Amino acid sequence: MSAQKIQIFDTTLRDGEQVPGCKLNKEEKLVIARQLEELGVDVIEAGFPVSSPGDFDAVRAIARQTKQATVCGLSRAVEEDIRVAAEALKEARYPRLHTGIGTSESHVKYKLRLTQEQVLERAVQAVKLAKSFVEDVEFYAEDAGRTDNEFLARICSAAVKAGATVLNIPDTTGYCLPQEYGAKIKYLYEHVEGIENVCLSTHCHNDLGLATANSIAGAINGARQIECTINGVGERAGNTALEEVVMIMRQHPYLDLYTSVNSRLLTETSTLVSHMMRMPVQPNKAIVGANAFSHSSGIHQDGVIKNRSTYEIIDPKEVGVDSSSIVLTARSGRAALAYRLQKLGYTLEKEMLDIAYTSFLAVADVKKEVLDHDLHQLVEEKKLVMAS
Repeated sequence: MSAQKIQIFDTTLRDGEQVPGCKLNKEEKLVIARQLEELGVDVIEAGFPVSSPGDFDAVRAIARQTKQATVCGLSRAVEEDIRVAAEALKEARYPRLHTGIGTSESHVKYKLRLTQEQVLERAVQAVKLAKSFVEDVEFYAEDAGRTDNEFLARICSAAVKAGATVLNIPDTTGYCLPQEYGAKIKYLYEHVEGIENVCLSTHCHNDLGLATANSIAGAINGARQIECTINGVGERAGNTALEEVVMIMRQHPYLDLYTSVNSRLLTETSTLVSHMMRMPVQPNKAIVGANAFSHSSGIHQDGVIKNRSTYEIIDPKEVGVDSSSIVLTARSGRAALAYRLQKLGYTLEKEMLDIAYTSFLAVADVKKEVLDHDLHQLVEEKKLVMAS
């Protein structure tokens, strides 16, 4: 079986921007959209045009600017939403309208206060209207993660018949376990009429820390698009992190899944989004966190110095990081100290290294991290003899 491409649908500018305090202006959105296109994402969800005049203008500007990626605008299953989104996307080279409605019992009964049949009818009407403006229409079944599979298959089949080209299956509340979400995608792949003509998409939230695992489970079971954000930003606990799913597929080639993302731009893109959104990336964040390629334990440092693969499954250069970091702390051993001293131009014989290490530990017990200037000072104070 030949490897299958997974489309990367980036919703940093829509779902990601819903984070409190992360509002972007039009110019900032244009900068990020350019970076996303350079990164190699397939679809940029530029915003929710009907939500405000500013968002409409930003989506229109991104649509005008973008040349390679599909530009997507979100709407509810509401006529005005769809018409406004279509207007915002008029100048897009590859436009996509994204429309849908809640399908879980909770959404149908308490939010929409409709019957399932009424929800199905509104879904069909929305897709048909969207289809009258653009060829590429994505239908989302909000809260699909908690939707009965039989009804979900029915409404997805109806959406396909009405003209949908992509079916988005959101785990809106981040509730599903990976095996449950994967099984749901598999069920739809086997029961939706016309599924062979459309693309199944994942859209997972991280309320239980399972967004990435659920997205990969979906892809393994037939989804061919993953909706995600840079740094995993998004509503509440966030969305699937783009950098994580991309690197999982790269590091596990036996999955026979790949993307068009240029992974060497991941760290650069992460830094840009973090700066623009004023949202720091946690240091231990997978792939792009400051500590992702840092080692402070003596055992780990010794292994990495001897051979990087002992404790790193990713070459830092693959994600745009120059090299691993050996961070000196009270947990560091002689090998790490000798390594860092050598980087500074000091090569010590064993006896001198032992003296230096004793002094180093005294400093390390006081400071959280021993820096280069501390090492220079240590060598000068102890008047250690250097070997050439």
